[in-house]
Amino acid sequence: MPLGRMGRPGLIGMAARTAVVAGTATAVSGNVARRQNDRAQQKYDAQAYEQQQQYEQQQAFAQQAAAQQAAAQQAAAPAAGGVDVVAELQKLAALQQQGILSPEEFAAAKAKLLA
Repeated sequence: MPLGRMGRPGLIGMAARTAVVAGTATAVSGNVARRQNDRAQQKYDAQAYEQQQQYEQQQAFAQQAAAQQAAAQQAAAPAAGGVDVVAELQKLAALQQQGILSPEEFAAAKAKLLA
């Protein structure tokens, strides 16, 4: 014959059952919370990575635009130390056509300009 009670559990049995249920609920809720935190962290990391990629693309675009602008400025800058050679040659040719410069003077001025 068993030595324990039959029927409803006693006070200690109820406390033990409550402790098991509470412990299980705590473990489950901890796992759920940890999983939710992991998912939120992954989403945050993905957004941060995407923002970093966009920033790098914008920086590369800005550098490319600056390089193109600098190249355009250099191309537009007059040659030969600030003198526009083509314009000067056109002026010399006009002076020669008007008879102000002789062909020898034109050739000397042209050679000086191109040197």
